[in-house]
Amino acid sequence: MTDTNWSVPETEVLSAVGDALNAGREAVIATVIDVEGSAYRRPGAKMVIEADESAGSVTAGCLEDEVRSIAADVRAVGEPRVETFDLTGDDGTWGLGMGCNGIITILLEPVDESYRPIVERVAEGGDVGVATVVDGDRPRGERGYYTPKDGFAGDLPDWLRAELTDPTAGLLDRGEADTLRIDRDERSVEVFVDGIEAPPHLVVFGSGPDVGPVVDLAKRAEFRVTVVGFRGAQATSEAFPAADEVVAISPANIEDEVDFDADTHAVVMTHNFVDDRLVLEALLDTPIPYIGLMGPEERFEELLDAFADDGVTLPENALDRIYTPIGLDLGGDSPYRIAYSIVAELLAVANDRTPQHLSNREGPIHDRVDSRTVDNVAPE
Repeated sequence: MTDTNWSVPETEVLSAVGDALNAGREAVIATVIDVEGSAYRRPGAKMVIEADESAGSVTAGCLEDEVRSIAADVRAVGEPRVETFDLTGDDGTWGLGMGCNGIITILLEPVDESYRPIVERVAEGGDVGVATVVDGDRPRGERGYYTPKDGFAGDLPDWLRAELTDPTAGLLDRGEADTLRIDRDERSVEVFVDGIEAPPHLVVFGSGPDVGPVVDLAKRAEFRVTVVGFRGAQATSEAFPAADEVVAISPANIEDEVDFDADTHAVVMTHNFVDDRLVLEALLDTPIPYIGLMGPEERFEELLDAFADDGVTLPENALDRIYTPIGLDLGGDSPYRIAYSIVAELLAVANDRTPQHLSNREGPIHDRVDSRTVDNVAPE
């Protein structure tokens, strides 16, 4: 497993599942379904394992070799399996020398056709909630999938779909994962619900040499990246191989060529005053929450003066969405240091965080999701 395969985004892990399905190759998908205490990855973290290679990660490397070994058994037997690893130090097998300090439970499943609708949904840029039975009075590995438009589909019985709909919708809306216990009469079923959100969209305006590092880091940080250039010779896929899409258009046609919604973020780094002004004016008419503008504060003041001179009235919340000078104050002025500061600010806004040192943060680093129990489920 290469370092690149270890650190790929979730969308690429699921793409690897699709590749295995299309090629008829045997593969196993390992998913973190529960964490007690501290761990590098949270519930929903995934790793797909084939005979000779793997992609993704479920820890910081502590358990990946063991997970690959167990995956070989799962492939051979052809049945799902749940494994729990105690890394707290109390268990002599796993505690000593591990960097994590938690108890991690992992579901390992043979990749089969029940995953295809999920892979296709994510490939289309859509959100999907995946509900998988992990224990109890239903077959382990039985699965359903949920979308806000169509509700539940898949193999789960109707009564279980009905009870899972609301909690699945909530977890999907927050992009979280949790294991739920559904109690029905004298029977109980544990279901792992994984809210898989489509990656946020980043549109980078510009095609200069400083755009490449931003695109590269944003892609690694799991953004779907579009590069928009206004000089066709420079705005090419060859120039920005990490980008999902590269388009060359006129600044006057931005809204006709690029879709913007509340999950879209924009970085403007054309280094051209007229282009920046046209882009900024177009973006302010969209619902995007983040507009990062390259350049010093004085340059932004000149842009505002130009708007005022032409009688352009900015929307009421315009200044709340414009971040300029762009980026967090991390120090350094090399292209990649600047790109790190920009992508760090993007992540903070996308995740509704106020940047701070983690040593100053009270409580756990990752948000916790409390398991829920649904009692006395009545069959339909």
